[in-house]
Amino acid sequence: MSAEPIIYGLIFIGVLVLVEGLYLVAFGKSISMNSRVNHRLEMLNKGGRREEVLDQLRKEMRQHMSAKSIPLYSLLAAKAQKAAIAFTPQQLLMVMGGLSTVAFIGLSVGTETETPVRIVISIVIGVGAVFFWISSKANKRMSMIEEQLPDAVELMVRSLKVGHPFASAVQIVAKEVQDPLGTEFGVIADEAAYGRDVGEALKDMAERLDMQDMRFLAVAVTIQQQAGGNLAKILAGLAQVIRARFRLFRRVKAITAEAKWSGKFLSAFPLVALVVINLGDPHYYDEVCESEVFIPACIAVGMFLGVNLFVMRMLTNIKV
Repeated sequence: MSAEPIIYGLIFIGVLVLVEGLYLVAFGKSISMNSRVNHRLEMLNKGGRREEVLDQLRKEMRQHMSAKSIPLYSLLAAKAQKAAIAFTPQQLLMVMGGLSTVAFIGLSVGTETETPVRIVISIVIGVGAVFFWISSKANKRMSMIEEQLPDAVELMVRSLKVGHPFASAVQIVAKEVQDPLGTEFGVIADEAAYGRDVGEALKDMAERLDMQDMRFLAVAVTIQQQAGGNLAKILAGLAQVIRARFRLFRRVKAITAEAKWSGKFLSAFPLVALVVINLGDPHYYDEVCESEVFIPACIAVGMFLGVNLFVMRMLTNIKV
């Protein structure tokens, strides 16, 4: 009975591994962000027509936000869109249900918890594991885009300096840059080829990714289109600003890392100590459990731990 928290944690980790395995089995290399040939070029090389590839990519990029009206899924839509999850919203909901079922079976085999409690915990594990998995994918993808963007802008600057139009510069980035940014710019290049304004396409991508540096790029291109000027010089300055912001973000992250991990450690330590004490002496808290204030005290401790995490997050959430 005292080992139940450990079993809950192992089941949660197992569910995370299972959802990642399902994702890799279902989509394989098509969802890899480390391939030298980006997803769009790979689809074109397989014989797909340009307009068909564009239509499919646009549908994949917008499928999650278009499903925000689905109950519960609205909490995942923005993250799933940033992560470019290949699962459709309906498939993700089915994955949540399947993982919750697997968690329920694991809880039934490994614990003696009452059935209603097992049902609630299994749902929390299934939904929480998917949310944690999507969040980690989104954070990884956005970090890669932020790191690739300065190089992509400098590549456009070099292309503009040798006389290429801006649309051709975007096309060069789409061919030369790896995923995830390569496919994003490939969609912009295809949309521009079919008549859409490049500035509007960049603005749409910036809003979809909710990325400030991309908004700067869209604004710079839009202003140059309306007022004129040396776009290569503007983008060269923008690349320097983006790199400076990126270095500043890294510096702030390094400075606040100690405070963040201190907050996590202080919140996790009482729970870890509780598990270790129960494993060492299962009857250590028997007399305390019979007290009338035990449940209120547990609730108060949980609230204080949650407040600690919230306060430490607010103190270290520095806007740059």
